[in-house]
Amino acid sequence: MTPDAIKQALLESYARDGGINHLDGVNLPSQDRVAELARDFMHVLFPGYFESTSLAKNDVPAWLDRMLAKIDERLTTELEKSLLFAKDPAPIANARRITTTLLSKLPEIRRVVQTDVQAAYTGDPAARNVEEIILAYPCVLAISLQRIAHELYRLGVPLLPRMLTEYGHERTGVDLHPGATIGTHFFIDHCVGVVIGETATIGNHVKLYQGVTLGAKSFEVDNAGNPVKGVKRHPDIGDHVTIYAHATILGGETRIGEHSVIGGNVWLLESIAANSIVYFKGDDLVVRPRNKKELLVAESADWVI
Repeated sequence: MTPDAIKQALLESYARDGGINHLDGVNLPSQDRVAELARDFMHVLFPGYFESTSLAKNDVPAWLDRMLAKIDERLTTELEKSLLFAKDPAPIANARRITTTLLSKLPEIRRVVQTDVQAAYTGDPAARNVEEIILAYPCVLAISLQRIAHELYRLGVPLLPRMLTEYGHERTGVDLHPGATIGTHFFIDHCVGVVIGETATIGNHVKLYQGVTLGAKSFEVDNAGNPVKGVKRHPDIGDHVTIYAHATILGGETRIGEHSVIGGNVWLLESIAANSIVYFKGDDLVVRPRNKKELLVAESADWVI
């Protein structure tokens, strides 16, 4: 085809194949700007780690002024676009309010993210120091951005929370929905292929390995065959739970009790009592209580093994 013929074919496609055009609509959030925003957040959460030159303590106030001003401008702009898309009646005022609210939460987010870094150091015998974890462990990026996006999700912001977590997904291979509620001291070892759905809840001191899925059993549909939104679809994980590689846990009514261990490649559609071990023996799924020795080890350690 000639260039003119290709152009004409595409124009005809735009007219004919609707649903994936956004023409004459509001200006949507920019992927490039959201990526810049994600990187700025990481700088503020971990000062001195991602700078091109060393950051002296005396220079931090002025540096922080510049970083917060950048985030304020970028976040407010992208929030306003998101709210316009959602037909918010006061997008400018609400974008400003949400920006202020989120920035005020950054100290608390840092407190929780510090527990995630500590969990990675405690939970991985290969970790040599905290610097290695922050600079080279992809779970730090994925989890930190999810915690920020979760606050925006809770404030009812459309588009932008998913775009922030998608930046982390693109960089790490871990898909953490911003709606998921995640406790402190969260660690994803090897950090690839993990999927956590919107309505999942995860307790404190939870450790996941690669390939774990916390997903939905199936989708409820309405009379027209459309998926029902806003219902509980994903499992709840109790405190001090370890889930090994490629385990799949599905369903909004599924709960994994605290201090339990889920073995690799396990497929679960039902709840598991606290202090349980679940694994395959041959072709059979075994669910048994943890013995006294195992429980004593769990009570004296940061991680259940």
